[in-house]
Amino acid sequence: DMSGNVWEWVQDWYAGDAYSKHGVDNPIYEAGVSLRVLRGGSWRYDARFVRCASRDFSGPGRRDDFLGFRLLRTLTF
Repeated sequence: DMSGNVWEWVQDWYAGDAYSKHGVDNPIYEAGVSLRVLRGGSWRYDARFVRCASRDFSGPGRRDDFLGFRLLRTLTF
């Protein structure tokens, strides 16, 4: 659980009404809009944003010390 470290870039593209446009089984919204979704809050924001449900947006080219992403490694046996 790394909530509050940095806002995490996620796969979704941002749209204010995205939840009404995607299916329950596929929460990824890819409408070709220009903003990406950020989740989880960061050390630079109020504590109320430090939760997985916190959602913000930014342009995909933005770089800052409170933005990041999570790496995942899968193991094959």
